[in-house]
Amino acid sequence: MNFAKTKTDFLEYLEIEQGRSQKTIRNYDHYLTRLIDFAGDISVKDIDPELVRKWRLWLNRLGSNTSDELQKNTMNYHLIALRSFLKFCAKRDIPAMNADKIELAKAARKQVTFLSSEEVERLLNTPDINQEAGMRDRAILELLFSSGLRVSELVGLDKDHVNLKRKEFMVRGKGQKDRPIFISDAAAWWIEKYLEKRTDNSPPLFIRYGGRKPVDNTGNHLRLTARSVQRLVSSYALKAGITKKVSPHTLRHSFATDLLMNGADIRSVQAMLGHSNIATTQIYTHVTDPHLKAIHEKFHRSNSES
Repeated sequence: MNFAKTKTDFLEYLEIEQGRSQKTIRNYDHYLTRLIDFAGDISVKDIDPELVRKWRLWLNRLGSNTSDELQKNTMNYHLIALRSFLKFCAKRDIPAMNADKIELAKAARKQVTFLSSEEVERLLNTPDINQEAGMRDRAILELLFSSGLRVSELVGLDKDHVNLKRKEFMVRGKGQKDRPIFISDAAAWWIEKYLEKRTDNSPPLFIRYGGRKPVDNTGNHLRLTARSVQRLVSSYALKAGITKKVSPHTLRHSFATDLLMNGADIRSVQAMLGHSNIATTQIYTHVTDPHLKAIHEKFHRSNSES
């Protein structure tokens, strides 16, 4: 079977049977199309270790807008897509190379940026809460730090999704997987105060103010976009005098780091972040290890001296 036709079948399988998001499907299509760019529309059975080796070399020299070489993580995304494709072929009894023969490139451990307790406090206190938009922004910052939500999950929330009395709700994250979200008393309080200021009946929890078109044709306020949340978080960080680059994901990192430093086990943090693989959550361990070492030195020394 030729690669292009089987690739289309694979992408439809991801959408229909696996329930993967449209963004994931677009990414897989992009990565696998690059194999066609390199080798042409070959037969699936012609994909062998030598072809993959040459494709990796081609990818490595392909470069990007910011570098002469692709980042190792980006190259791995291509290889992960191909491995997933080959596993699909095996399921459908299509003659193909064993996916296990593809090894990922060793990538440098991600550098995690997180905020200290004092920086978080400064950031949370920056919005002007005398304005409705400022109340919204304070609620957003509180919710991001309290919950560990991804920005895409946050902007997708409607008012009736969030149970402020129980301070918990369900969210559908990556891979269409549902997970429970728990929020602090402070986050629930600020969301409630923000909603009390609202006089509209628009469903989204966080809506646009100002701009060229804050409402739709029916008069409902439009949902705040992920890009807008990224801009407002970055802007408030600058106003708070925080010199490091701060994004909504920084608050997600801060949420996870705060949990681990206060004694949460890594499996619980994995569940709260919605990571399917524990290895993803382990990027935080090198941040918390020095903290744990300091605790060990403090208490172990005091115990040995008593």
